[in-house]
Amino acid sequence: MNDSEEIPYAIIDELSKDNPNWENILKSTLALFDCSTGTLHFLDNESMLQLQAQIGIPEFLIPKLSTIPIGKGMAGIAAERRKPVEMCNLQTDESGIARPSAKDTKVEGSLAAPLLYQEKLYGTIGIAKPIPYDFTETETNLLMKIGASISIELSR
Repeated sequence: MNDSEEIPYAIIDELSKDNPNWENILKSTLALFDCSTGTLHFLDNESMLQLQAQIGIPEFLIPKLSTIPIGKGMAGIAAERRKPVEMCNLQTDESGIARPSAKDTKVEGSLAAPLLYQEKLYGTIGIAKPIPYDFTETETNLLMKIGASISIELSR
């Protein structure tokens, strides 16, 4: 990935549809970052993150990440801080940011970003690799851009 990376046409095209397929958007995002696992959560009226789409999450974990409180886990902290949260290796992290069940995903390099548009929070997007990985500033900025594009669609 180079500094001139932009949002792929597949994501822009899907977002332009009347009813975007969120799983397709997540798939395209994972392909862009060469990631195997991802989640897309939307903020509900009770300030909880509700799972909208996921790829690569073990079935037994889905109930644990279907609803995430703001401030809990990587997605909840990204939402609370309104900033990306990254872990080079979720399996060895001892910061307390990742929930204990997150280790059951078997992912290592992880990045969660808030969905923001005009300072308003719409949810979070999370991507992860099965290997230790430090996401670059360019990659983090691109995920934030994708999140902003999703947020624009949600604001309509």
